[in-house]
Amino acid sequence: MQAIKRYIWVSVCGFLLVVGYLCLVRRHAGEGTISQIGTRGFLDPSDYHGFSEDDHTSPKRRRATATQHKKQRCRMETCFDFNLCKNGYKVYVYPRQNAYPMSNSYSKILTSVQESRFYTPDPKEACVFIPAIDTLDQDVLSVDFIRDVQVKLEALPYWNNGRNHIIFNLYSGTWPDYVENLGFDIGEAILAKASMSIWKFRPGFDVSFPLFAKEHPQKGGEKGYLGASSNNIPSSRNYLLAFKGKRYLTGIGSDTRNALYHIHNGKDIVLLTTCRHGKGWQKNKDARCEKDNSEYDKYDYKKLLYNSTFCLVPRGRRLGSFRFLEALQAACVPVLLSNGWELPFAEVIDWTKVVIWGDERLLLQMPSIVRSITEPDIMKLRQQTQFIWEAYFSSVDKIIGTVLEIIKDRISSQMRRSLKLWNTVPGATAILPEYADVMQSFPFYYRHLGVTPRTKFTAVIYATSPVMSATASPLFKLLRNVARSTYIQKVIVLWQCDIPPPPSHRWPADLGVPVLVKTRNIKTISARFHPYKEIETDAVFSLDEDALLTTDEIDFAFSVWQEFPERIVGYPARNHYWDDSKNRWSYTSKWANEYSMVLTGAAVYHSYYNFLYTNLLSSVLIKTVDQAANCEDILLNFLVSHVTKLPPIKVTQRKVYKEAMLGAVNTSKTSPWTDQFHFLQRELCVDTFASVFGYMPLVRSKSRMDPLLFKDPVSNLRKKYRQIELV
Repeated sequence: MQAIKRYIWVSVCGFLLVVGYLCLVRRHAGEGTISQIGTRGFLDPSDYHGFSEDDHTSPKRRRATATQHKKQRCRMETCFDFNLCKNGYKVYVYPRQNAYPMSNSYSKILTSVQESRFYTPDPKEACVFIPAIDTLDQDVLSVDFIRDVQVKLEALPYWNNGRNHIIFNLYSGTWPDYVENLGFDIGEAILAKASMSIWKFRPGFDVSFPLFAKEHPQKGGEKGYLGASSNNIPSSRNYLLAFKGKRYLTGIGSDTRNALYHIHNGKDIVLLTTCRHGKGWQKNKDARCEKDNSEYDKYDYKKLLYNSTFCLVPRGRRLGSFRFLEALQAACVPVLLSNGWELPFAEVIDWTKVVIWGDERLLLQMPSIVRSITEPDIMKLRQQTQFIWEAYFSSVDKIIGTVLEIIKDRISSQMRRSLKLWNTVPGATAILPEYADVMQSFPFYYRHLGVTPRTKFTAVIYATSPVMSATASPLFKLLRNVARSTYIQKVIVLWQCDIPPPPSHRWPADLGVPVLVKTRNIKTISARFHPYKEIETDAVFSLDEDALLTTDEIDFAFSVWQEFPERIVGYPARNHYWDDSKNRWSYTSKWANEYSMVLTGAAVYHSYYNFLYTNLLSSVLIKTVDQAANCEDILLNFLVSHVTKLPPIKVTQRKVYKEAMLGAVNTSKTSPWTDQFHFLQRELCVDTFASVFGYMPLVRSKSRMDPLLFKDPVSNLRKKYRQIELV
């Protein structure tokens, strides 16, 4: 009987404990969610601003809360109108208003958009809208702070509560709290913001982009340090871990920087801070200020940056820091101490291959962490910093271009580029998924995938002069030489001449390969690099009608290209140089042991570059070429070197590759290559192209590819390409 009573008593107590536990769990369910989220960014749960019961005390408050929840839940599927993008991805920038002041940084952003391939001046065909209202600096103490932004945004004709709009912001909040709130309602707009926290960031909708300085260049930008210097071999430098910056005596951001002296040893770990900033720093200075300031002045920041293997990037007043981009450029592996920071473009960039994540609460472990990283891993990290810097961060153009490309991938999900494309050379901004949906189609990945290009090429001959004689025509001579090639699949003749092409019965009948003559839409010189659907091969052998190449020269150039399918391979080489007397870039055709261009009058390249030429290049560049009817070959060299960061490849030593006259009968018309004005145009083109690109992408080379046994004192019968010896 006693056993039964004890059993009942234990059962009742157990039931009461279960009921009490369930009530407790239900009451604190929200707290459990906060704790789970907090572990992601090492943030204190108190930083989370949830909704209390007081938020639901009135219908008005409930409606406001519901609206706020909707904004926080915004995704492309809920807050973006895909119907506006049915005709393609186009971006409209509202007209700039003189009444609205604008910072230089925001002006750069708008210029980058307007010069991008996505820009449209017609709002009716736009998919995305960008206000000409400067929202970059929303710190009320800043000279660039713009008031009444909310009113200005709502006055925009296509605002529609922000739907399909992008709002850019670099700074939000002000002293002493520096909260992330912008101070105005963005509605359903996409927020592209620096220093975003994982708490405020809406994955798949917002874009976290980097904090960049006012001096950050519009175009081009500084090269990565490994590529710009000879210091590209050793992975270790004078200092293991370094930092030099402000130390905040009061307010947010002071804890981490105030503790750096604990791990500073003045030898391999140099962490320098100064109290000298702000108007009242002397009133708040502590006992370490004088010593810190003295030590701070002993080191030059640039020298420290370029001589350190790891660079500490602690949070400042906000989560982001200028040190982040500076470290990337310097090939100094960033060591991040900014808990909860949503890294720039983390949606597409694999930052585990670039940075070392630290925890602000575990500062004292940083020395042992960086010392544990092996030399090979350090080199991999440093090399990836250079790629990421040059592909996505070195200029405002690249930063904004990356923002637009990320949003484009969300809209065109069926053509979204994989993370592998974003994180391997040459980067996703050089990969247009409209061209192909597999990596094997792009020349940059052949070696990486173990793929070889197809064994045939399409010859594209650019013809501008009439055929007066079938026997003496340079065009027909070239056709016969090309047709005898082992690797030819098809010949396309682009006929840009006032006189119609010869009738079909006058063309050589014994070529053995199809010849397609295109006359329609061949109105500008850029037409020679159009991605014609008739080009079905990987390789395009571009030829001027008066090229003197033999069949052996054509075959040898193609065989070399098969080993280097990402480059231009050919015969006529040219060079660029800086002209001090004119303070500009210039062009030379002098024979030398160095070159940076291979002209497309006799060169082979991958057909993908035709697609890039037509769809990626700025309209300013295309217009410059077409108006001058010149320099299209130089522009293609700029494009390929810009994408690959590699020089072209010259084959053999032929000096003359064109006929002196354009026709035996038409002797009054000389070649443009002997025209001085034609040459002066090309000099100006080089400087104009460099200006539009924002830097000089051409890369010089001293390499030349010759056939085996070329010029060796052996019988010509032992050589594969015998005609080359006789040229």
